[in-house]
Amino acid sequence: MDRPELSISVQRSPSEVVVNLSGEIDLSSAPRLSGLVTDLLADGPPRVVLDMSGVTFCDSQGLGTLVVLSRKAGLAQSCLVLTNVGDFLLRVLDITGLRPALMIH
Repeated sequence: MDRPELSISVQRSPSEVVVNLSGEIDLSSAPRLSGLVTDLLADGPPRVVLDMSGVTFCDSQGLGTLVVLSRKAGLAQSCLVLTNVGDFLLRVLDITGLRPALMIH
């Protein structure tokens, strides 16, 4: 069965970088997301917003990546914010206890 790839698009403004995600964040796509956001943080944006509205699935690897990226953002004097987080992902974050580790709007 073919799994939907994660597609990523980036929109920059002076105050923030918005990363629109759609598809699945999993073992195969998490490293790409991590690399992209790490590169974005190198430019020192005040905020990096991950728009999760198109995300259909996120496994433990994806969750771990989000938490690590949130910490990296803090170290870079930036802020990682998740927006349009779906109910399924909020439930998973609650179950895993990771919700407090992430900034969700």
